[in-house]
Amino acid sequence: MEKEPEELLCEAAAAGDSARIQDLLAAGTDPSYFDSQGMTPLMHAARHGRADAVLRLLAAGAPWNALSPSGLSAGDLAMEHSHQDAFDALLNAAIQAELVLGTIARADRKNGDGDGGGSNYVEERVAFSEDKLMDSESKAVMMAWERPLMEAHARAICGSGGGGRVLNIGFGMGLVDEAIQRYKLLEHTIVEAHPEVYDRMLRLGWGEKGNVKIVFGRWQDVLPQLGSYDGRIYSLSI
Repeated sequence: MEKEPEELLCEAAAAGDSARIQDLLAAGTDPSYFDSQGMTPLMHAARHGRADAVLRLLAAGAPWNALSPSGLSAGDLAMEHSHQDAFDALLNAAIQAELVLGTIARADRKNGDGDGGGSNYVEERVAFSEDKLMDSESKAVMMAWERPLMEAHARAICGSGGGGRVLNIGFGMGLVDEAIQRYKLLEHTIVEAHPEVYDRMLRLGWGEKGNVKIVFGRWQDVLPQLGSYDGRIYSLSI
């Protein structure tokens, strides 16, 4: 029985056959396909360390944050199997996605379109695992393998010295806030609108940290409670 093009794409991705990948993509093969194992072509490429295949699939729109049935993303698989080049390619894709989403969010706020925080997200149930935050559709909102990205955000905002005041809008898994805490700031304010995320913050002891101020609510609604800051991170789900 002849295999479907998407199955062939998964095989080519695992083998790192860049020419075959390019031909299949040019013919319209879906890079977001999940095979019988629940794996996408990008996951196969990442698992086997095929960095060039990873780049080609990402360029074709393969979802970098899709999850396998066992809850692993392409980034998790690359990291688990110590494929640094593939991991770096996926991390760069995550950085670019954050930049694009940040630009869109800023444009929406400037134009008065949308709520900038996703009222639907605030109303949805979320689920936490050891290394992921997932929405009500079991899509990954944040994953632990993105920690280097969060650390880069914190470094850019906080600089090399201590002191100062920083605002982060959106706690998520707390990755960026954990990184911010290493800089021994004078004040670290976190705005979080999701009730389940907020409750988890309190259970983890964030409300007991001496330099941390937690403000519950959508940032648009709590502006009167905010002050002036030396740095701001508009991370929402981070």
